Amino acid sequence: MPIAVDIDVMLARRKMSVGELADRVGITPANLAVLKNGRAKAVRFATLAAICEVLKCQPGDLLRWEAEDAAGG
Repeated sequence: MPIAVDIDVMLARRKMSVGELADRVGITPANLAVLKNGRAKAVRFATLAAICEVLKCQPGDLLRWEAEDAAGG
């Protein structure tokens, strides 16, 4: 998928666990893991905003676009 998720990078910078972020955002650790690992098909803006608020970052710190290579599709 051309959208890469860097939540783990921000978690490391903030010295915060997935469980703590999930608790503070109000979602399950399993749902946060799906998003963090790039398996989510969508994310609600409200969830993204809550993650940004807790991590004190911008959406662009968490999501980035990567061009797909010609062989990969």
